[in-house]
Amino acid sequence: MQERLQKIIAHAGVSSRREAEAMIREGRVTLNGRVVSELGTRADPDRDHIKVDGKLITHAEPHRYILLYKPKEVMTTVEDPQGRRTVIDLVRGIRERIYPVGRLDFHSEGLVLLTNDGELAFKVSHPTHGSVKTYSVKVRGVPEERLVDKLRRGITIDGKRTLPCDIERMHTTGKRDDEGNSWFEVKLREGRTQQIRKMFQAVGHPVSKLRRIAIGPLSDPKLTPGVWRELTKQEVKMLETMKEPKKTVKPRRAAARPVSRKKPASAAKRSNASRPKSRPAAARSASSRSEPRSSTRRTPSPRPASPRPKTAAGKSGGAKKPPVRRSGARPSSRSSARR
Repeated sequence: MQERLQKIIAHAGVSSRREAEAMIREGRVTLNGRVVSELGTRADPDRDHIKVDGKLITHAEPHRYILLYKPKEVMTTVEDPQGRRTVIDLVRGIRERIYPVGRLDFHSEGLVLLTNDGELAFKVSHPTHGSVKTYSVKVRGVPEERLVDKLRRGITIDGKRTLPCDIERMHTTGKRDDEGNSWFEVKLREGRTQQIRKMFQAVGHPVSKLRRIAIGPLSDPKLTPGVWRELTKQEVKMLETMKEPKKTVKPRRAAARPVSRKKPASAAKRSNASRPKSRPAAARSASSRSEPRSSTRRTPSPRPASPRPKTAAGKSGGAKKPPVRRSGARPSSRSSARR
């Protein structure tokens, strides 16, 4: 069965899928003697010969999952060109080719996951799958709350903005809350190089101590620097079933449409038909000159005293003038009473 090369390499325990993709781009992978540089290339691990850096990939090894407490001044890599101690040097008696998931900087300490399961390594290290890393951080001084809020929202480091994170102030080393140094609990969904150190350095409070205390649902306060253990089946299952974080999307408010002053064609016709015909301009100007202007309302002319002739039904026989209605206006109570 054919699969993508990066998936085959990850299943074989050579590296994570992301690292395998980088190897393919760099031309370090060969398929049946030919260098492959396209990520979409597929192969059959049972029939094809796949090599990484000249080493033939064999069938997938049994998966191993190790939780290590990394001490300070230890590299979170498989090898170090400067000859410094690595996390692989601390794990003895493991035949499978394991590698660390993510990185923890040289001067920091805490939990590190090592495995040869490329699928799980990709899920734990990728920020979109909700693998939150929790850190206990000690900084110099007592940062103001506005500066901490700024870090929570995200700041620009090395030309790229950090993702929003959770920062909770734990306590200070002084007698009062505004004295001494401060301890924080920081939760990140991304793992950029020395991100927490650069964040607090940017607001003027450098980090003096940093340790990782949890990787997603994994934590073990009993582990001491340099000690490691195998993960339980339940812990592996928890890592495999981690879901992506729910994004809270605020509902958009519908923009209020401007009220159109233009009347519909039907309403305009009814309104024009009901209006009395206007007098000529000359007659209007003559009447306006002869009649004085007044700000008070005009008193309606009194009704004639002589009774109107009634019909047999008791109603006036004259033609009833239709009431004038404007578009959208309700009929007056007097006209409705007459009807």
